Amino acid sequence: MTRSTRFSLRPSRRHALVSLAALASAFAIPDGRAQTHNPARTVLMVVQLDGPNIAVDRQIAAHLQNRGYQVRLVNQDFDPRDALGAQLVIISSTVSAKDVQAGWREAAVPLLTWENDLLDDLAMSGKRHDVDFGEVEKERYLWLVNAPHPASAGLPAGVANVVRKQAPMSWGKPGLGASIIATIYGQPEKAAIFTYEKGATMDYEALAPARRVMFFMDNDSFPNLSAVGIKLFDSAIDWAAGADSKTA
Repeated sequence: MTRSTRFSLRPSRRHALVSLAALASAFAIPDGRAQTHNPARTVLMVVQLDGPNIAVDRQIAAHLQNRGYQVRLVNQDFDPRDALGAQLVIISSTVSAKDVQAGWREAAVPLLTWENDLLDDLAMSGKRHDVDFGEVEKERYLWLVNAPHPASAGLPAGVANVVRKQAPMSWGKPGLGASIIATIYGQPEKAAIFTYEKGATMDYEALAPARRVMFFMDNDSFPNLSAVGIKLFDSAIDWAAGADSKTA
């Protein structure tokens, strides 16, 4: 189309062409920048990809995706240096702790785990198994002790039935800078859910490089969580990822 022809279009035709252009723009596939996900919803989930509990890990990932998170499953030997683009790292207890690479302690990315054998490596507890971290064989209840904290899911302080049937529960004894959300029922020295804000003092006088969360689950606990357990899981994830603007 020549310059003279372009400017000689009648108003009605110009209007039609503008409308078609707008319509095409509305249905166009956005470019890479437009497709970028909200970084506050990006989760890297470290699991044992060929392990016996991978179906549970995939169920957790699907649950998070249904809540709007973008989840990527990676194997237990994933290099922590490659995780800095994520807004949250989850380390499942399905990993073999000895095969998890060093470096997660210093990684400046929010991290949540339910692998109690990693708590000492992460400086989230002391080093002594069954003294500073471990698991109880069978339990059904937690004692919520920090109702104002966002990771408490708005639940009142007191007894909470978090699983539908008795199951193993992980615990740890956190450092002085931790916020303890819940303890194993009847065993107040064993923290089942606890958090560190960025900069808080963990164990070994280490400072949390980003938010840290310990959750009480075991390898196959997720399908067994009660409605209350799911609420606590979701609120722990959201707090760790910074989806809740409150801090405590």
